[in-house]
Amino acid sequence: MSINVDQLQFGLDTFGDVAYKDDTKERMSYEESLQNIVEEVKLADKCGVDAIALGEHHREEYSITSPDTVLAALSLVTENITLGTGVTVLSSDDPVRLYERFSTIDALSNGRAQMMIGRGAYTESFPLFGYDLKDYNELFEEKIAFLSELVGNDPVTWKGNLTQSLENVQLYPKIDKKLDVVVGVGGTPESVVRAAKYNFPVVLAIIGGDPTRFKPLVDLYHRTTRELGKPSQTVGMHSLGIIAETDEEAKEIAWDYVKATMDRVMKERGGLPMQRERFEYEVKYGAYYVGSPETVAQKIARMIQALGVQRFNLVYSVGGQLQKHRFQTVRLYGEKVIPRVKELLG
Repeated sequence: MSINVDQLQFGLDTFGDVAYKDDTKERMSYEESLQNIVEEVKLADKCGVDAIALGEHHREEYSITSPDTVLAALSLVTENITLGTGVTVLSSDDPVRLYERFSTIDALSNGRAQMMIGRGAYTESFPLFGYDLKDYNELFEEKIAFLSELVGNDPVTWKGNLTQSLENVQLYPKIDKKLDVVVGVGGTPESVVRAAKYNFPVVLAIIGGDPTRFKPLVDLYHRTTRELGKPSQTVGMHSLGIIAETDEEAKEIAWDYVKATMDRVMKERGGLPMQRERFEYEVKYGAYYVGSPETVAQKIARMIQALGVQRFNLVYSVGGQLQKHRFQTVRLYGEKVIPRVKELLG
């Protein structure tokens, strides 16, 4: 298929995994972690990365619970990079407050704010903020409909069931364009169709297995958009990755930290620890983008072509890692991988 490389977007994702100190290999404090995330994004901005997406998690291993607060800080120390989330857990948040926070970031950053909404991989935010998990689906359905009314910046009248009701209310700060909203999708057709219904772009979370199995969802999104008479929107993907000067170095780093993360998740969900064979499969054929700049670029280019996506986000901080390795991945991604992918596809 023909690809217009000028329309491709390349981003980085982080959940704020708490990193380890280069000299002592001790775990950083949350303060140090947050300050270094700011430095990572400043580096990404200088290296030509198009977007950053900060995840929202309320767990011990992550430092970002309030991504929009970090984005507000980044709006004043970066120049070009799109400042987004990945994801904001919409179900346990207030769409009105979300509009106010992100329109503020948009104003501070000269139009660079992007809210990626989703239901989240974990559910800690529900009891934390007073929401009942029995309303899991209903909360998201109502709030995405509510948010779609708010982002146009016009006065809104809304009758809520699980949300508040509004009567011809204008929200502030009012900005000059429609607020940029993307939907993060875990992989269900229902989520893809819902995003198309509201004409929001989507990013597919591809965290394991053969990425090409998501091609039917890409096709479904575009087909649904056409059938609804909606303007064409982009489809993107995000997957984890670690980049080093050589394939061997990158795999050594990834095995230590990716395995630890996946083993923890599997233990919580009743699964088995990751075996080396599975790791090697994911690196070679699956959803892990681990290796030298050339290796990673070749794989990204193949997957962009195979899936027909217009955006690729690399989740670069899985497991925390030594801080120097995170800076290395950010730098090599911006300086070498992105230009090489464009060259391969151009």
